[in-house]
Amino acid sequence: MSVAIRVALATSAMGLRWDVDLPRMVEALRERGVDAVPVAWDADDFDWSQCAAVVIRSTWGYADRWPEYLAWVDAVAAVTRIDNPAEVVRWNTDKRYLRELADRGVPVVPTRFVASGEDVVLPEGPFVVKPAVSAGARDSARYAEHHHDLAVRHITALHAAGATAMVQPYLSRIDEGERALVFLGGAFSHAMRKGPVLTDVGVVDNDRAAHPGLAPHEPSAAELDLAAGALAAVPGQDTHLYARVDMALGDDGSPVVMELELVEPNLFITHSGGHGLRRFTDLVHQRAVAG
Repeated sequence: MSVAIRVALATSAMGLRWDVDLPRMVEALRERGVDAVPVAWDADDFDWSQCAAVVIRSTWGYADRWPEYLAWVDAVAAVTRIDNPAEVVRWNTDKRYLRELADRGVPVVPTRFVASGEDVVLPEGPFVVKPAVSAGARDSARYAEHHHDLAVRHITALHAAGATAMVQPYLSRIDEGERALVFLGGAFSHAMRKGPVLTDVGVVDNDRAAHPGLAPHEPSAAELDLAAGALAAVPGQDTHLYARVDMALGDDGSPVVMELELVEPNLFITHSGGHGLRRFTDLVHQRAVAG
């Protein structure tokens, strides 16, 4: 009797409890003949080397333990396949990658990074302050132009916590919705639209809903072209198992990249009409077999 290929879906304590896609992924992979197991990334007693592949899914909270998380990714990559690859994870978990995208001609939200000790220059008009390593809009806030003192205190607090701050203009058309385009194996799968996240001015609220007003979205040709350009600018040659390109409309109506999610994005599999889950399952199985 043949032994089923084991694949770990890396998650977290929060993911085991709240990731609605995770049970469906596990079930679909098991129906495909894969020994799929959801495991918290920081589990002490799990042997990752016994897996044909490890798929990073809902490793929520990694930003608070970023060096430890990167060390775990490298350790797993040393003994088995990990998706997405370790070098991509390292690059994508620090939002300074936006600077590289911009340098390669990809339209992104204008972003200024402010490291500890550097002068703080804030834009005119409404703006946003975030840490460069973050997920789910954690430790982020929106400010009005008369909130410069409040924003400086926010940046100072980020620096005190060892973080680099990033400052972006608050897009005037953000109320028309953020778009999230999901790609599986390099091919477009489905897209969602959600309402703005930073709705309260001058408030850091880490309990806010990450995806308010979620609804299916039919991307425009310009949005698909932007997503393709952003993904083409990612370092490395391998096709990514999954990717999510988050974008919104700039002031002139053209889409701009807000974030490129290659580590543990919500893929909205439950909203993909079934084809997203089938595609994901096939890809995970194929990659695990290929090694």
